[in-house]
Amino acid sequence: MDWGVAGGLAAEAGRFDERRLLVLAGGPDSEPLAAARQALDAAAVPMAETSYVGPESALPCEHVPFDQADSLLGTTRDAVVLDCRTACRPNVLGTVVGAVDGGGLLLLLTPPLDDWARRRDDFDETLAVPPDSLQDVTGHFRSRLVQTLRVHPGIAILDLDTDTVQQDGLTDSAPRLPPDPIQRPPGAEAVPQAIVDACVTQDQVDAIAELAALRSGPRAAVLEADRGRGKSSVAGLLAAWFAAEGERILVTGPSERAAEAFFDRVEDLLGVLDPESPSSNAGDRTFETTTGGCIRFVSPTSLSEHLESADVLFVEEAAALPVSILESTLAVDRLVFTTTVHGYEGSGRGFAVRFRDSLEQARHDLQEVSLVEPIRYAAGDPIESWASRALLLGAGPVPGSVIETASPESVSYRSLDSETLLAEEQLLREVFGLLVSAHYRTEPDDLARLLDGSNLAVRALLQDGHVVSVALVAREGGLPKATREQVSHGERIRGNMLPDVLMSQLRDEDAGGPVGIRVVRIATHHAVRGRGLGSHLLDELDVEFAPVVDWIGSGFGATPELVRFWRENGFRAVHLSTGRNERSGEHSVLVIRGTSPVGHEIETAHGSWFAGRIRGVLRDALSEVDPDVIRATLAATAQPPPLSITPHQWRVIAGAAFGPGLYSVDPEPFRKLIAHALIDGGVDLSDTRERLLVEGLLQGRPWEQVATDLEYVSRAAAMRALGRALQPLVREYGSDVAQSERRRYEN
Repeated sequence: MDWGVAGGLAAEAGRFDERRLLVLAGGPDSEPLAAARQALDAAAVPMAETSYVGPESALPCEHVPFDQADSLLGTTRDAVVLDCRTACRPNVLGTVVGAVDGGGLLLLLTPPLDDWARRRDDFDETLAVPPDSLQDVTGHFRSRLVQTLRVHPGIAILDLDTDTVQQDGLTDSAPRLPPDPIQRPPGAEAVPQAIVDACVTQDQVDAIAELAALRSGPRAAVLEADRGRGKSSVAGLLAAWFAAEGERILVTGPSERAAEAFFDRVEDLLGVLDPESPSSNAGDRTFETTTGGCIRFVSPTSLSEHLESADVLFVEEAAALPVSILESTLAVDRLVFTTTVHGYEGSGRGFAVRFRDSLEQARHDLQEVSLVEPIRYAAGDPIESWASRALLLGAGPVPGSVIETASPESVSYRSLDSETLLAEEQLLREVFGLLVSAHYRTEPDDLARLLDGSNLAVRALLQDGHVVSVALVAREGGLPKATREQVSHGERIRGNMLPDVLMSQLRDEDAGGPVGIRVVRIATHHAVRGRGLGSHLLDELDVEFAPVVDWIGSGFGATPELVRFWRENGFRAVHLSTGRNERSGEHSVLVIRGTSPVGHEIETAHGSWFAGRIRGVLRDALSEVDPDVIRATLAATAQPPPLSITPHQWRVIAGAAFGPGLYSVDPEPFRKLIAHALIDGGVDLSDTRERLLVEGLLQGRPWEQVATDLEYVSRAAAMRALGRALQPLVREYGSDVAQSERRRYEN
């Protein structure tokens, strides 16, 4: 093998401050690990600056297991070797690309490229959803990946089986003009010259000038950029400046290693702004300044314990944190969030999709600052454009102007199988881009699931050939008895979310037998929302699938709006999880609608059980859930349980509603009545009254908190309002004894 190809590739990468990719393709007898070592030697890349991402330590350099690949987020390496022979994991690929520095190499160890799409690996096993087998998984993702490797510039391919160079990867680009000198922008007088000098691009200086407003609060800044634009460096320079002025700075992120670039810039700048400040201890990124300022990293799990001590909080890789943690940061007056616009951050888009609305409604003045100029590598880096295409990192929905006239009457319903999406790149980009823009968890792995998953299908509404609404649906259930028994004994069943919960958590082993369709994701283009397109898409799904399955359902992070959407489309809630989703920070709700006699039986049985049991967990695991989520979920429940209230209990309830009685002498019948009324929907209560009943009685929150939440002037005022809120319930549902007691007080 001519290893000079690797040397030439590395030399060109260094000359243009770009990255290059080297594919080492071959069978098991080709010794790809030895080939990787020879390629790195030929490229003069030191092992100390190399990471090997693979199943086991196999090279004399840092070893990163697949499941720890996100530890490379925020770091830079001269070379990363990714072993794709046993598994090709899109999330891992997206992560490691971002860790390669300008002038560096990414090495992919692959099977023979002509055979790769036909092979099945460890990642494919996760796409084979029972009762399907591994042979039901396609290889379309890898087929597309190989095609991108063969056509993009900057990618060399060496065939280890034949000792041939299939392509050398050289771009032979023309030399670039030097960048313009960095200028201090107008209005940046307060920014120390040392910070201007520390910036590498004009983009960074302009961002620092804008972010100088964070010296006073309450203010929150969102610093967005594609990977490699130096957003962590900007945040680190800003933190060092504030600490040198005596501010107390907290930093958090998915890991301390993810903030490595941040702390490198802190250390560099503090050495100039406050040269007498002590250096941080080895392995302890804590800095103190002579002015009384400090900077320290706090893990997300312990962040809430330290928020009161922060003058400014910096959140690195914000999209990688659960929304519940992001919500807690709003207690700090001054905030800086850094987040990647296009790229894999370990969790999808929780920040952009779920948390952004909360941030815009918070007490903070909001600043949005973007960085465009690359800093880790030169503009036009070919590996950045390859990764963007291969993983659809930059995919988005079609411009709104193209589909602005879309309506349920004008769109067409279309089944988009994976062969069609593979053949029609623009259609694939629109489908995946719409899912990315509308959902907090869409990630590169989902592209492979969409193209290869054994039980997944795509249905869409198209306007003039463009996607305006899309649903990703999964066939679930149809599980053999042996599998259902295993689940009932504690095993989990991959890819069958609704049957798995019904069988394992809710102990209904028979629920895994009927076949259903779960709507995994549904999204409508932002430009045409509110026109009934999402409902129209569900109607079309019903027409297609209802005759051949037993149920249609979904599971999603519960928000009042989403729960109402599904209820208005005929779906009924059968479960509300007691734990929060670790990414969205929300409690998941399961909804279902039967489409056959056995499906209707599942809907009725679990809907009735849910209606009877939900009251029991509202004062426990669900006590802090948004009352509007509880209201919406109760309203989406099919049938209220029978009201089993004794005559004496009715007297107590009526006495508290219309007279001097107290609910506290026997709260349980009050809770039965309220849950029954909110599920039944027979009484038209104001939003405030429903929230009062949910918070004060169903969730049992302290009355001081209830009064504050609902803006009553005092605890006593909230409790007086409780009596008035109970009155229409007694009138509607009360027994003869209750009505007699009511009339005593009304007369």
